[in-house]
Amino acid sequence: MKKYMMLGLLSAGLLSSCGEYNKVLKSTDYEYKYEAAKSYFAKGQNSRAATILEELISILKGTVNGEESLYMLAMTYYNQGDFVTASHYFNTYYTTYPRGTYTELARFFCGKALYLDTPEPRLDQSSTYKAINELQMFMEYFPASSRKQLAQDMIFELQDKLVEKEFLSAKLYYDLGSYSGNASYSSTGNNYLAAIVTAQNVLNDYPYTKLREELMMLILRARYYMAKESVIEKKEERMREAVDEYYAFINEFPESKYLKEAESIHKDASKYVTGESDIYAE
Repeated sequence: MKKYMMLGLLSAGLLSSCGEYNKVLKSTDYEYKYEAAKSYFAKGQNSRAATILEELISILKGTVNGEESLYMLAMTYYNQGDFVTASHYFNTYYTTYPRGTYTELARFFCGKALYLDTPEPRLDQSSTYKAINELQMFMEYFPASSRKQLAQDMIFELQDKLVEKEFLSAKLYYDLGSYSGNASYSSTGNNYLAAIVTAQNVLNDYPYTKLREELMMLILRARYYMAKESVIEKKEERMREAVDEYYAFINEFPESKYLKEAESIHKDASKYVTGESDIYAE
């Protein structure tokens, strides 16, 4: 009996809540609606708050409550995980109120919303570049912000994602090798060279990436196998480049997990440079 009474009270509460919400939606008293939206927002009822605020932002624009209503609307979408819509309204806020009460927060959460919406590295990274730009703008506008380090950490994570994307591209080129097993033709027909260029560009753009060791090892492998598949006239020169790449790698990572493989490459490549291996006999 007690159980049914509790269920009855709960149902009555829900009906009352729904009835009150419907009353708010139908009301033409915008001050009442605004206070109701704030109440729903404070209770974590973001969907209800958003519905009301969507109606109010144009009505309250230019009033004392217009600024807060726009920021709250952005936060309701952020809290619901709709980061694209949230970033849109955060952007609208700081564009409309460049010196507003919530401008610092709006710029920060705009960048964070975009950060949270970025895809995995294998997919298109256009939104990642956008998130980085937004966070960098936040740091530029608010260099003394207590959230500066959080923004910087997010930027580093996003840059790692861009590096991983390019690393996967470079690895794909490497795995494809040369088109015909002969690397004497132009760079457009040589995937080993494409792997080298792609990996080197990443190292130039992000010299402190956590994937630096993997990228440098990939370049060493690619140079070696490109040399192996080269015509006789280019083999010695390209093996020399592979040896040079080995020394660059080993100087930076003397205790690398790829040390054994790197030493093997160096040992074989060195034969062509010192004349120990008869190129013409191959």
